[in-house]
Order: sequence, then structure tokens, then C-alpha cells
Amino acid sequence: MQDPEKQAEQAAQIADAVEQAVAAEPAAATEPSLEEQLHAAQLKLAEMQDAFMRARAEGENIRRRAQEDISKAHKFAIESFAESMVPVKDSLEMALKVEVLTIDSLKEGVEMTLKQLSSAFEKNRLLEVLPAQGDKLDPMKHQAVSVVPAEQEANTVVSVLQKGYMISERLLRPAIVTVAQAK
Repeated sequence: MQDPEKQAEQAAQIADAVEQAVAAEPAAATEPSLEEQLHAAQLKLAEMQDAFMRARAEGENIRRRAQEDISKAHKFAIESFAESMVPVKDSLEMALKVEVLTIDSLKEGVEMTLKQLSSAFEKNRLLEVLPAQGDKLDPMKHQAVSVVPAEQEANTVVSVLQKGYMISERLLRPAIVTVAQAK
């Protein structure tokens, strides 16, 4: 048999263990069970999946709207220019309907039509590239078609054969020029 002291010691240990178990029991009761934790995680997962699907759909809608905007921009990009060209066409048609033409009236009509056309170009940022005599040749804006002997620095513009045009910082047509020959 066991010693009474050992029995008392074991009884005290068992009593402590029971007290600890009883004290820990309310804490265990407040912690959610594994099933409750799983259920909460599944609810959170469903919520996140829903948020993801909504964000994905919103992204798709933004992409679709952007494509539509780009398509409309391409389709109607020339609309402003076309609107400013209509009066020019009207003026030309009116000039053709005049039965008695004089040189002065014809010249006046052409000048008015040129003003309308220049105004339309300006409104739509279509700018002339017209280098002056003596300007340095700029291969980004000028096209040299011949080299001629001249009393000026080499590779400078001697004459302009045809104006060039730029539209919004982009070269539409280079100015066609002749340049001075190196001596």
C-alpha cells in the first residue's frame, strides 16, 4: 500500500487538476467550436468571392466603356474638321453659280474662300511648315529635292517648292525645298 503522505499528495494534485479543469471550462465554453470556426470562415470566403466577382464585373464594364469611347473617338475624330470645311465647299459652289464673272469678283471670292480654309486649318491645329530662305534644313519637317549652288551656308533652304503641314505636332506633309550646295 501507499504511504498516507503520498496519498494525500496525490489527492491534492487531483484536486488541483479538477480545479484547473473547472476554471478552464468557462473559457472553453466562450471559445467557438471548430464547427463554428469553419462556418465563420465559409461565410467570410463567400463574402470575399462575392466582392471579387463584383470587382471583376466592374473592371469588365470599365474596359468595355473604354473600348466604346475609343471607337467613338475614331469614328467622330474628323467631325470638327468636316464641320469647318462645309462653309468652304458652300463658297466654292456659290462661286460656280455666278453667271457674270469678272476677274475682280473671282479674285475676291477666292480670297474669301482661302480665308475660310485658313480659319478651318487653324481651328483644327493644321499648321503650315513654311521655312524661310536661309533656314537650316530640318529633315524632320523638310524634304530636300535638289541641291543648288547659292551664296549662303550649305544645307540651308534656298527656295520652297511646296509648303508642308503639321497637325498637332505631327508632320502631315514635309515642306519640299531646295538647299544650298556645300562650297
